[in-house]
Amino acid sequence: MKSYKPTTPSRRGMTGIDFSQLTKKKAEKSLLKYVRRSVGRSKSSGRITTRHKGGGVKKLYRIVEFSQTRLNSPAKVIALEYDPNRTAFIALIEYADKTKQYIIAPQELKVGNEIIFAEKAALNPGNRMHAKHIPVGISVYNVELESGKGGKVVRSAGSSAQILAQEENYTTIKMPSTEVRKIKNDCFVSVGMVSNPENRFYRVGKAGKSRLKGRRPHVRGSAMNPVDHPHGGGEGRQPIGLKHPKTPWGKPALGVKTRNKKKWTNKFIIQRRKK
Repeated sequence: MKSYKPTTPSRRGMTGIDFSQLTKKKAEKSLLKYVRRSVGRSKSSGRITTRHKGGGVKKLYRIVEFSQTRLNSPAKVIALEYDPNRTAFIALIEYADKTKQYIIAPQELKVGNEIIFAEKAALNPGNRMHAKHIPVGISVYNVELESGKGGKVVRSAGSSAQILAQEENYTTIKMPSTEVRKIKNDCFVSVGMVSNPENRFYRVGKAGKSRLKGRRPHVRGSAMNPVDHPHGGGEGRQPIGLKHPKTPWGKPALGVKTRNKKKWTNKFIIQRRKK
């Protein structure tokens, strides 16, 4: 982490990410794409449908390969880069035919390393293979939940899942949330832990930095009028007047289960996450 001298009150608690390990180069132009931001508004009506979003600096989307389009073709890591759209760092890899791709960079991956996507490969950080070929206790990331659909979970900075058991057709893994679940053993996973684990200690420090990220001010419900929020009203500072907190639309908030009880993937969950 990078700390700052307390030259102002906001600087006192501010921390920054150390980018010294990254390659000093511009993003690969062929792998950039403009994505229209909704900034909390509906595309059809233009009305605000999600509160507290808007503004923010302009940024281009980096096309990251979450799946495995090039099997059994070794690639060389030519750069480690910052991605403004995610907390993890990304790695630029190049194949023998000069094709380039972005992937999520694991911890301990270095420029010049060679990685491969194959059904079975060495247990080196960044290598991607079938879950059935990974021994128990190894950390993995960018995990597929359905075979061939690409990695869907364990992609944020510093996160990793752990292989717990190998059964006939399934692999049991422990998710970062402590949930234990089964996936088909022909699902692809990447070996290692996602880069930038210090991101959990990052402190914005001041409101202006949040605005640059596209986050608008969040107003407390208890500071509103009764017409605007269930927590509103009262003379001076008052408690919310309810047994449990609610959303502005009257639905229960904080600690309420939102997962659909009839979701078809429920059968793969062996143990729910610990609260």
